[in-house]
Amino acid sequence: MLDYDQEAEQYDALRGGEPRAAAAAAAVLGLLPGGCRRLADVGCGTGIVTRRLAEARPDVRVTGVDRSAAMVRRAAARLPGAVVRADGRRLPFADERFDAVVSVWLLHLAPTDADARAVVAECARVLRPGGVYVTTVDKAASHNVGSDIDAVLADRPPSPARDAADLVAAHAAAHGLLPAGQARFRGVGQGRSPRRTITDLRRGWFVTLPPGSAAAETFAARLAALPDQERPRPDPVFALRAFRKPPRD
Repeated sequence: MLDYDQEAEQYDALRGGEPRAAAAAAAVLGLLPGGCRRLADVGCGTGIVTRRLAEARPDVRVTGVDRSAAMVRRAAARLPGAVVRADGRRLPFADERFDAVVSVWLLHLAPTDADARAVVAECARVLRPGGVYVTTVDKAASHNVGSDIDAVLADRPPSPARDAADLVAAHAAAHGLLPAGQARFRGVGQGRSPRRTITDLRRGWFVTLPPGSAAAETFAARLAALPDQERPRPDPVFALRAFRKPPRD
């Protein structure tokens, strides 16, 4: 697992920067409910998407939340006074405070299914009746674009998909949230090259291939044998799901 305090400084540069953030924000905005006035971005990271949500909807009070101190510092520089350091499994907000809650690229990081359920439960708790929860799903699968890199990595040890779409839908349903839409957006600038994939492999990106292990180095050697070492393969396409808390009768 990556250390996101250490990742904070280079996070945006390694993950598509502003173009990817613009694509993510546009897709999220298309799923927000009408009349939205308060929004929480849980797992906001550096705030690169959060800021775009706030800029696009100046009528909405946007609050960013992240548990990494380094990420919070960077996000707070983008949204002064609007970022809170907290764990998504224990949000420091009253019940039914927000009209929308967003978690982009968060649930796949949950250590266990129970942790993913806890995040969804908290997002549901702070959501007002009639509000919408928007989250990414199937992140790992989104990176499989059918390239030669994917073929090399296909037989690596699998890791649990805590953000599998069906699983997230089940967590949402357990807390009274109903399906309310979906969207897709391109991970601009995240197409992998063999050389970049080797770098990611050796810094712990692939959780079932610990850096320095014999297995990791075997895959690194296979990747190094691919042609066009610097050429990025196609960008991933990420999936969003929206869930609505039913209004009170």
